[in-house]
Amino acid sequence: MDTPDDPRSREVDIDFPREWIEFTDPADADQVIRADLTWLLSRWTCVFGKACHGIIAGRSGDGCCSHGAFFTDSADKKRVRAAAKKLTPKTWQHFRRGFDRYTEMDTVDGKTPALRTATRDNGGPCVFLNDADFEGGGGCALHAQALRDGVHPLEYKPDVCWQLPIRRDQEWVKRADGTKVLLTVLTEFDRRAWGSGGHDLHWWCTSSPEAHVGSKPLFQEYEPELIALIGKPAYDKLAEVCAAREERGGLVATHPATTEADQGSNL
Repeated sequence: MDTPDDPRSREVDIDFPREWIEFTDPADADQVIRADLTWLLSRWTCVFGKACHGIIAGRSGDGCCSHGAFFTDSADKKRVRAAAKKLTPKTWQHFRRGFDRYTEMDTVDGKTPALRTATRDNGGPCVFLNDADFEGGGGCALHAQALRDGVHPLEYKPDVCWQLPIRRDQEWVKRADGTKVLLTVLTEFDRRAWGSGGHDLHWWCTSSPEAHVGSKPLFQEYEPELIALIGKPAYDKLAEVCAAREERGGLVATHPATTEADQGSNL
């Protein structure tokens, strides 16, 4: 049971009214974007190393890196392999040379084998996570290397790591007239998105007012990630719609965590 001192007790319920927009990708008539405006206009921001409580109790320093990251496809593996080759013992606390030494098999659904980044011994976090007091810098070694190289971290990190907390679902759907389109849905990666295990996380940031303290809306803060997910033309249209929604009086269904954060800052 949650207690007043439990960070989870301050999270908002994950079921609440949302506003959506749907439009055809300007660069691809076969793709339709359905976007969650309530999420994309929220003030969520990553608070790793600051207000983050972590997904496992007593391990706030892990953030959401307490488990290994499952690879989505061969391109994902290739990108991480290339990035890891840039790391040295001075920049990666748990340095390991060789793809098979920093990856291992696991399962997402309890049945199907899947490859992910390895974790440290005895249930430790992802091997790419440097401790906060590491001389080469704390946090994700891949993320830090990308910044040193002057590139966006999404070019070095596993897909799941840079996409969070945005959830993208894609499905070919048949319309009433018999035509088919690729429906791409952009929304919040909340507890439910993790499956049944998501409800057991010690804390999850998207529902917490403590993480809804960004200086700009999520669609702007996550511009590179959104472009990578849907393409530049579709992102430009999405940004246009989001900006217009704000200019015309804002959302009817604002994210409750953003609302609570705003109310707290005005006290």
